[in-house]
Amino acid sequence: MNPTRRLLTTSIALSSVLGLFDVASAKGKPHHNNGARLLGDKIKTNGRHVLEKKGPHTVSIDVTDGKIAGMHVKHDKKGELPVKKYKTKKKMAQAEGLHYASYIQVQDRYMGTTYIGYAYYDDYGDEQIYWYPYDMILDGDTGAIEYVAAY
Repeated sequence: MNPTRRLLTTSIALSSVLGLFDVASAKGKPHHNNGARLLGDKIKTNGRHVLEKKGPHTVSIDVTDGKIAGMHVKHDKKGELPVKKYKTKKKMAQAEGLHYASYIQVQDRYMGTTYIGYAYYDDYGDEQIYWYPYDMILDGDTGAIEYVAAY
């Protein structure tokens, strides 16, 4: 095989590998938010409440009779964005303050706490997930898929 052909074959193989790496790394990382803390006392009032505004995204929660009925994300230019619903037994977002890891593991293992997360993808491809204890959700885990951490 002549050197030019070998160089061409090597460069095609290398560009294919690099192209696959770009596709695999294109998905952003998840950002876990403590939705219960952000909602606070607004859970006592029925209606739609804005949790926060992150750049062009406005994140709001529907509250019905002290329970979360759904989450909505509106982009300033794109309009309403799709929201995915997750469930897990792991505590993905911590409340503020000091938490001992041994206490959290024992609490989750023996109390069987389930958490429900509502997620959307921001403009950078990062998944923003807002987590709540199961007992705060009106329809429980209906329509929720099991969350598997990608990292």
